[in-house]
Amino acid sequence: MKIADLYVRVSTDEQAEKGYSLRSQQETLTRYCEQYHIRVREVFIEDYSAKTFFRPEWKKLMVHLRRHRGKSDLLLFTKWDRFSRNTSDAYQMIAHLKKLGVDPQAIEQPLNLDVPENKMMLAVYLTTPEIENDRRGMNTKAGIRQAKKEGRYTNKAPLGYINRIREDGRRYIALKEPEASIMRWAFEQLAEGIFSGEHILKAVVAKGIPCSKNNFYTILRNPMYCGKIVVPKYKDEEMRLVQGLHKPLISEALFFRVQDILDTRKRQYGFPIATPEDLPLRNFLKCPKCPRMLTGSASKGKTTYRVYYHCRSSCGVRFHAQEVNNAFLEELMQFIPRNGYAELFKETVTDCYHNQTRSFVEERKDFILQIGQLNKKIDNARELMLNDDISSADYRLIKEQCGESIMRLEARLNELNTQNAVVLDIKTIVQEAVDSLLNLDKLYENASVIGKRYLVGMLYPQKLTYTKGGCRTQDMNKAAEMIYLKNKELQAKKMGQKSDVRLLPHAG
Repeated sequence: MKIADLYVRVSTDEQAEKGYSLRSQQETLTRYCEQYHIRVREVFIEDYSAKTFFRPEWKKLMVHLRRHRGKSDLLLFTKWDRFSRNTSDAYQMIAHLKKLGVDPQAIEQPLNLDVPENKMMLAVYLTTPEIENDRRGMNTKAGIRQAKKEGRYTNKAPLGYINRIREDGRRYIALKEPEASIMRWAFEQLAEGIFSGEHILKAVVAKGIPCSKNNFYTILRNPMYCGKIVVPKYKDEEMRLVQGLHKPLISEALFFRVQDILDTRKRQYGFPIATPEDLPLRNFLKCPKCPRMLTGSASKGKTTYRVYYHCRSSCGVRFHAQEVNNAFLEELMQFIPRNGYAELFKETVTDCYHNQTRSFVEERKDFILQIGQLNKKIDNARELMLNDDISSADYRLIKEQCGESIMRLEARLNELNTQNAVVLDIKTIVQEAVDSLLNLDKLYENASVIGKRYLVGMLYPQKLTYTKGGCRTQDMNKAAEMIYLKNKELQAKKMGQKSDVRLLPHAG
C-alpha cells in the first residue's frame, strides 16, 4: 500500500475563513485515497499565495519529508495550481521532491512524469495559472495607475489622514485630528530652519504620534501632504505630479520650503528642541582652543551639583554655566536701543512695508515671466528633438528640470497672491515688536529654554565665543544688527564728534 501526504491550499485568508475550498479539497483527496487504497499519513493545510514556495505550511512539509525520508511515496493535491503558480520554481521543486523519493501528483490533472510527452501537458498546467496571475497583476497595476492620474490616493492613509468609504463605495482619505494638526506643526517647525528634523520628531512622538525616523523623513518628502499625487515613471511615461482629490494638509509653498531645507539649500541651526534650564547656550558656544562646540553637563561636588559648559575634546576648556549665562545677558543689554530710536524704527519699518506691498505687482510679474520663459524652453527643446538636434532622453531631462522649477514658481506665486490679499495693521504689529525690542533682556530672562535658544539662534547664526572678558561673535544676524545698533554707535553728538548716519537704517 502506498503512503501519501496531502497538501491543501487557498490563496487568501478570506477563502480560508469563509469559503469551502479547503474542506472541499481535503474531502476530494481523502475520497481519492480511499478509492485507490492509499494510506494518508499527514495533511498540510495552507492559506498562502503560490507565487513562491516560501510558505509557512510548505516549509513544515519539506522538513517533515526530510526527517521521514522514504516513508512517503506521494504528495497529493487537487490541481497543479494548488502546487505552484510559478513555472520555473515548480520544475525545481518537482526535481527536489523526486530526490526525496516523493512523487507529486494532481489528482484532477493526473500526469505520469516518466513519460516525456506528459511534460508538455505539465507546462500547460503550470503556465496557465502563472499567466492568470500576471494578467491580474497587470490589470491591478493599470487600475491603480489610472486612479493616481485622476488624483486618488490609493495607499494606506499616512499620518494625519484616515481611510474612508463614501456611500457609493468609493474610497478616499480625510484629515484625522489631532494627528493632522501635529503633522502640520511639524512641517511649519522644520520650515523655520531652526530645529533639526530629529528633534522635531522627538516632539512629535511626545505629542502622542509613534513614528520611526525613516518613516518621518518619508512623510516630509511626500507631496500628498500639499495636495499632490505622485504618478511614478512607467515605460515611456515620465514621473509627474497631479492635483489630488483629497484636502491638502499644508500649502505647496510650505512643502517646497521644507524640501529646500531637507536638501540643505538653506541654513539649519540644528539645536535641540529641549535642553536643561541651566544650559540655554549649549552648542551655541565655540571652544576658544579648538574648532569644536561647547556642550554642558553637571558635576557633583561635595554637597551640590555644579553646572559647566565644557569642550568634548581633551583641550580642557571649561566654564561655570552661571558665569557664562550672566555674561551673555550683559551682551544682550548692550543692544537695547537708545531713546528716540524706537520711533525711527517704527517709521522705517512702516515705510518699508508699504514699499513692499507696492512691489508685489512687480514680483508677481517677474514670477509669471520666469514661468513663461521655462515653458518656452520646453517648447524649444521639443522642436529640437523633433528635428533630431537633441535626443529624446535630453528632452525628457530638460522637461523634468523645467517642470520642477515651474511647480516651485507657481507655489511661490500662489503664496504671494495669498499674502497680498491680506492687509495688515502694520503700525500695531510694529508697536508690539518695538515693545519687545526695548525689553530684550527681560524677554530673554522670562522666556522658556526653547524661546531662549530660538532667540540666540536668530541673533547669532555664526555662534558665540566666550572668554573671561565676556561673549563675542564674528557676525550676528544682519537684520538684528541693523535693529540693535549698539548704544555707543548711536550716541548723539558728543565732544564735537558726529555719529555715522550710514549706520542708521533708511527707506530705499
